[in-house]
Amino acid sequence: MLRELAVTLYLVIFSIIFKISKWFPLQNKVTFVVSFSENNKSIYKEMLRQDLSCRTLFLTTEKMYSSFSKYEEASTLLFELKKPLDFICSIYHLATSKVVFVDNYYGFLDKSNFKPTVECIQLWHANGAIKKFGLKDPSIESRSKKALKRFKSVYNRFSKVIVGSEAMADIFRQAFEVTEDRILRTGIPRTDVFFDPKTQLHAQTKLYRKYPFLENKKVLLYAPTFRENQLMDAEMKLDLKSMAEQFEDQYVLLLKFHPAVKNNINIPSELSHFVYDFSDYHQLNELLFITDTLITDYSSIPFEYSLLNRQIVFFLYDLEAYEEERGIWENFIKFLPGPIAYSSDEVSTLIQDGNFDEEKVRSFSSKWNEYSNGDSSKNVLEIVKNKLTQPY
Repeated sequence: MLRELAVTLYLVIFSIIFKISKWFPLQNKVTFVVSFSENNKSIYKEMLRQDLSCRTLFLTTEKMYSSFSKYEEASTLLFELKKPLDFICSIYHLATSKVVFVDNYYGFLDKSNFKPTVECIQLWHANGAIKKFGLKDPSIESRSKKALKRFKSVYNRFSKVIVGSEAMADIFRQAFEVTEDRILRTGIPRTDVFFDPKTQLHAQTKLYRKYPFLENKKVLLYAPTFRENQLMDAEMKLDLKSMAEQFEDQYVLLLKFHPAVKNNINIPSELSHFVYDFSDYHQLNELLFITDTLITDYSSIPFEYSLLNRQIVFFLYDLEAYEEERGIWENFIKFLPGPIAYSSDEVSTLIQDGNFDEEKVRSFSSKWNEYSNGDSSKNVLEIVKNKLTQPY
């Protein structure tokens, strides 16, 4: 009840400001609403390369603000009520931009009745999905009819949805009830760098220069998805002490928790030479380039990482409970491109054994990165350019 009341109040405030802002004419502006970095940055860099003549704005969460505010050619606003002026200006820009990119579910879209010529493009933050979301998320069964109506209204606001494969297009048809005419098969912008060895080498060099302890060790990256009951404090199921005893001579272990998790893990001082928390390092792709083995669970990271054709270990210690509470897309587990571990000891054993089916990883990547071939940002930008050259 309190949750719905807070959402309702927020949307009333948003709606009033948005309606007033719509009195102003549309402008040659591209506005990104940002919860994640890679897709948005990839498109923006392509805009700079093509010298696209328009104003660019990033409306960000607090975690993403510093990552985008460094772009001097663009304007970055903190899209949160705690900064009222930024919040009001953000809504104004949403109402007066010809192109709006969103990378997540945003409840305010329920009240964003854009002018007919505005393109609202869903630039979803993952190019594949293991866990269910949207209208297939089991948790919506406990939500009110009003909330369900709001969800559908948000999904209907997407004029286009970017996909990298037919597999993901099918998921969006179920999760968002998106129609075929709204699906754009451009590939996923964040995957472009996986086809650019020069950029990868630059990213590696930058990381080694900033964190020299990475250069002479193999890298284990533990990157789990978030769990709704662990948003304030992520629970660490890996036995860090045991892993240090087994791997500290050859490896370092990097932790990369989901942006939704509020607090970082407390690493014991005696393990500080082996375990490093990189949760605040927003350039996930850069970390993937130096990773030898990815340890993850229901996260979407393997869909991009599979392009590198390296070892992946799936640490699914809570599979049964997660499948019941959060939901997993049908038959997905049997197609995972790596072995499953149910305990920390099993994770260590799989790493030591080097259990790596190269052909299975390659097949997985081909399925989920079907349209991603290194030109995805250019493909998306063609849509933006056409929209910005049209009259108001």
